[in-house]
Amino acid sequence: MIVAGVDPGITHLGLGVVEVEPRGSLRAHLLHGEVVRTSHQEPAKERVGRIHARVKEALLRFRPEALAVEEQFFYRQNELAYKVGWALGAVLVAAFETGVPVYAYGPMQVKQALAGHGHASKEEVALMVRGMLGLKEAPKPSHLADALAIALTHAFHARLQAAKPL
Repeated sequence: MIVAGVDPGITHLGLGVVEVEPRGSLRAHLLHGEVVRTSHQEPAKERVGRIHARVKEALLRFRPEALAVEEQFFYRQNELAYKVGWALGAVLVAAFETGVPVYAYGPMQVKQALAGHGHASKEEVALMVRGMLGLKEAPKPSHLADALAIALTHAFHARLQAAKPL
């Protein structure tokens, strides 16, 4: 099973693609990982366009069975939520254009799936990603580690047949 994961952000968007072995333990292989960067000095259409292009390119290249995104929770950060929405919109359009179903997971679901408890630290989750992917060190920056964690979370939920499309 090939799964793409996205940690949405307008300035730094984590994008990872993993292939999970079909049977046995949740062992996976890293196929692709990047952080799409944009600048607040660029026009919005350039930022959103670059994110859309990179995500669509990855979806076309790797043909994942699913795209998993992190659900964002904002309380008093309206401007940030608005701009992260630009990035998430670009991701959703790329998924629509390529026919890839989208699934969303909250931060606690990711921590629970990878570390076994919903209050794991970012470092703990990154170490689990490292181990599951057989990497020499934890993926950096954190946006990439988060994207890979989200992809692995979907693989875990898909095995349990608990995944529901967004």
